[in-house]
Amino acid sequence: MFGLGYVGSVTAACLARLGHSVVGVDTNEAKVSDVSAGRTPVLEPGLAELIAAESAGGRLSATTDAAAAVAASDLSMICVGTPSAPNGSLNLDAVVRVARSIGAALAGDQRHTVVVRSTVLPGTTERVVVPEIEGASGLQAGSDFGVGVNPEFLREGVAVADFADPPKTVIGELDRASGDAVEGLYGDLHAPRFRTPLRVAEVVKYVDNAFHALKIAFANEIGTFCRAADVDSHEVMEVFLADRRLNISEAYLRPGFAFGGSCLPKDLRAIVYAARRADLSLPLLESILPSNEQHLQRTLDLVLALGRKRVGMLGLAFKPGIDDLRESPLVELAEQLIGKGYDLRIHDPAVSISRLVGANRAYVAEHLPHLADLLVDTLEEVMDHAEVCVVGTVSPESAEAVAAAAGLHVIDLVRLEDALDRRGEERYVGVAW
Repeated sequence: MFGLGYVGSVTAACLARLGHSVVGVDTNEAKVSDVSAGRTPVLEPGLAELIAAESAGGRLSATTDAAAAVAASDLSMICVGTPSAPNGSLNLDAVVRVARSIGAALAGDQRHTVVVRSTVLPGTTERVVVPEIEGASGLQAGSDFGVGVNPEFLREGVAVADFADPPKTVIGELDRASGDAVEGLYGDLHAPRFRTPLRVAEVVKYVDNAFHALKIAFANEIGTFCRAADVDSHEVMEVFLADRRLNISEAYLRPGFAFGGSCLPKDLRAIVYAARRADLSLPLLESILPSNEQHLQRTLDLVLALGRKRVGMLGLAFKPGIDDLRESPLVELAEQLIGKGYDLRIHDPAVSISRLVGANRAYVAEHLPHLADLLVDTLEEVMDHAEVCVVGTVSPESAEAVAAAAGLHVIDLVRLEDALDRRGEERYVGVAW
């Protein structure tokens, strides 16, 4: 266990409790002395007792000798700090030093697995850690030594309990053997397990923490708004949290296209306007619509970059199976393309000009006055026309038609079933994946 700071100490002691023989490695002699004497180098509830027990039982020891630790083990885990530089970048000096020291100690006669547990940005293991190990060892990752990424999800104050009952175990693997070595650490520890490519495992911790920060900022801005409106924010949030179908759920958390419709944009504008009238600055809420507009612009730029003028669109309403076109991002995309001289054909089986009424019809008349000339009745008409197909809704029929269309450029807004197979294709672009 390279690094006997907070994460390394907790992980080392907890792995020892699972029955592994663990050697902690650190350049700080005081930390090594503490662990060797059965004392905790960091303050964390339950950790002092755990280190004392595992040290006394002979399953946990510590050293400053990296080479000896590597020689005596099957797996090395990197748990050193990755602090922020003033510009927000990560300082990887400690990770580099440890990778070199592990590489220098590796022998080619027995496969050793190196696991990154430090929080690092996607690509760091492949671009930094692996080259350092290979350069210092003369060995090759995958064939001579294993490589994994195993992010931690330990909350300070309850870290020992979190290790025993984790929300998930994520194992990034260079190859199957590397992943098997990491999974073997956790035995029968119960938690959902995900075995992923290295970069997925690296980015997961950032996604978690960004979302946690987002939730706190969101709750605080709602609280600020409610206080100004003389509303009890905690009573409001109790109602909000009771909705497990949409609010506290998987809903709306799959990357795709921009949001739209008759509710979300309108209500965001209203709350931002009311906040400004009350002289409140709510930068998070204020940024949501501009962020959404940028996402739509990115999609438009993808189409424009192809330089093909005949475009087909599958879907027009803001969600499939309905004909509500009000503030649909697909309508906005179509409007932009027409304004730039593109020859457009649209198929949405739920949308019929004759059935549009009221505000819905008025919205179309303002934004797509020639919609009747753009709508076609069949998928085949879109496919026969298009050089570029924008997939804004999906059905088995449309997915099949897109897959069968040879030579067609596809801009996928919904993640088609064969999206993963298509990722390497030059003619396929998945928006946000």
